[in-house]
Amino acid sequence: MAEPGVVSTWCPTSHDMDYLGELKVEELSQDERVALDSIVWRKIDIRVLPLCATFFLLAAVDRTSIANARVAGLQTSLAMSNYQYSVALTVTLYITSQLPATLLLKYVGPNLMLPAIVTLWGIITVSQGLVNNYSGLLACRFFLGLIEGGLPPCIVLYLSFFYPRKWLQLRVAVFFSSASLASAFSGLLAAAIEQLDGKGGKPGWAWIFILEGIFTFVFGVISFSLLPCSPETARFLTEKERVYVVSTLKHAGSVSEDDDKDSFSWTEVVSVARSPHVWVLAVMSFLNGTLVLGLAYFEPTIVASLGYTGNQAQLMSVPPFAVTFAPLVSDRYQCRGYITILSSLLELIGFTMFYASTSSHVRYAAVFFSVTGAFCAVPAMTTWITNNSAPHTRRATAVAVTFTMAELGGILATWLLGSLSPAPYYTKASITFIVMSICMVILSTANLAYLWRQNRLKEERRQKMRKEEEPEGLGDRSAWFIYSL
Repeated sequence: MAEPGVVSTWCPTSHDMDYLGELKVEELSQDERVALDSIVWRKIDIRVLPLCATFFLLAAVDRTSIANARVAGLQTSLAMSNYQYSVALTVTLYITSQLPATLLLKYVGPNLMLPAIVTLWGIITVSQGLVNNYSGLLACRFFLGLIEGGLPPCIVLYLSFFYPRKWLQLRVAVFFSSASLASAFSGLLAAAIEQLDGKGGKPGWAWIFILEGIFTFVFGVISFSLLPCSPETARFLTEKERVYVVSTLKHAGSVSEDDDKDSFSWTEVVSVARSPHVWVLAVMSFLNGTLVLGLAYFEPTIVASLGYTGNQAQLMSVPPFAVTFAPLVSDRYQCRGYITILSSLLELIGFTMFYASTSSHVRYAAVFFSVTGAFCAVPAMTTWITNNSAPHTRRATAVAVTFTMAELGGILATWLLGSLSPAPYYTKASITFIVMSICMVILSTANLAYLWRQNRLKEERRQKMRKEEEPEGLGDRSAWFIYSL
């Protein structure tokens, strides 16, 4: 039974598991650690990461399928204006569920919560294909955001339960790259599904929602039996491997040495407000969220405005997203900030080319730079905030804050590219995106400098005191917690 004042979790923790013993990573020989490393992380990569990547891929496909449906005739069929289309995107309230979802994840159990989210939004996606008026579409979009909104931050948090801080970025990059793969895949899928136009009395755009939603629902139901709750309960790991994973996570600072320190606390929720690096990354998430979600929602429409039509427009929207699936940056040099700066520069190049040129070929090439930069910045920034926030409740809150800011940026994007900046040149949006890309470079550099300075100050503190003399409960502000740069 939990002690008074401590919220019990549905998933067992190392505090509850007698078999975990007292194994410490530092007590193992180098050969033993190498042998275990070669086995356990590969097992997790095979059993956990594909499920998370598929969840996010389906989320991206279902979320942005409205862009492909628009090209397939949704807007004309439901007699929507550009203003009404922007409203349909805005009403998708992802921001309302992200903080509650991340705070509840550990206590409900990710093996129940994540599959439930996937299953429910699959049903809602199917419902979008059954509507016959604008009001029905608005209702579906509202509930889609309410249910699906918590998934991305919860997946990031869930992966941090399994991987040490130094190895997290590659895994986050893999699952985020599934979003760009989904954007490429959805164009191909939409082009194929659109051929069902008229079947069963439904237009082609309706079949896009129906078939994609059915697949999501089925996968969500199946995943209830596949997704492990935590390393401690992962049946695909042996007892020794479970011990090693938990010990490694504690040694790396990914989870607290004492499980009670990771219990829910409103003090830790509020303490995020005193973390400058969280707020810098929150602003950056708003900026990059505007760029990413603007491209996700409108890239097919932008491509169509360059002179491509129908199925050709669907197919030509694929290559820019397919390119972003390739660059998965290694964790080897722990360079979150530098990757963010490089990605921001790619965005700047792309949007500048799009604004400065009237050539369809140059503007289409510009989309490659913009999409690659925007989507590659996401895993670097997400891992940056996850790596540099502790304990669990503070990390969950920080992740939710940055994802919420990204969704707010998405709301801005729907209006910038929807009705405030008309095709084919999107002049106001292009100028805004250029300014945002510049701000991304500046803020990334400033955050990098701030964290480097904090690490230097922590080093000075470590030289003047022992760890036992430091007050408890400092989390990432501890002198022994080294910020990832």
